[in-house]
Amino acid sequence: MFKDSLFNNIEKKTSVKKDTILSLASKLQKNIKDEKTIREIINELGNITGKTVSKEKEDKIVNAIINDKVPKNIDKMF
Repeated sequence: MFKDSLFNNIEKKTSVKKDTILSLASKLQKNIKDEKTIREIINELGNITGKTVSKEKEDKIVNAIINDKVPKNIDKMF
């Protein structure tokens, strides 16, 4: 029940459907270190949000993920 209300709230605020979120999460679980998968997810997120991700920024994101440079603690991101 909590999950459904969480997804409903996300969908209201972002217009992103539960199936889309679960699909992206599934891709991430399979192989987070696969460059092709990471690039696909970046592009999907860009399409979902209507944002364009430059090649330079995409490369930085991919390198950060592959080289474990993403903070494990979300507080360090802000």
